Amino acid sequence: MKKTLAGVIEAGEPLIQQAIDAQRRYHAAQDAGQSAKEVERLRLEAESLYQAVTEYQLRSLGESARSLH
Repeated sequence: MKKTLAGVIEAGEPLIQQAIDAQRRYHAAQDAGQSAKEVERLRLEAESLYQAVTEYQLRSLGESARSLH
């Protein structure tokens, strides 16, 4: 089965939503003046989730490119 960009994005939507939610929690913590330790923890969580999204998309698209050959 050939994967399209839209298909990769759709399949990764739950992970993308988790990354967006984590980013919102991070910004909310900053705005609320939470402790530096908590803000940093949330920043790292958001960064990690965005990295996971990127890796998932690259891996999925790479598999699609290989299947075309």
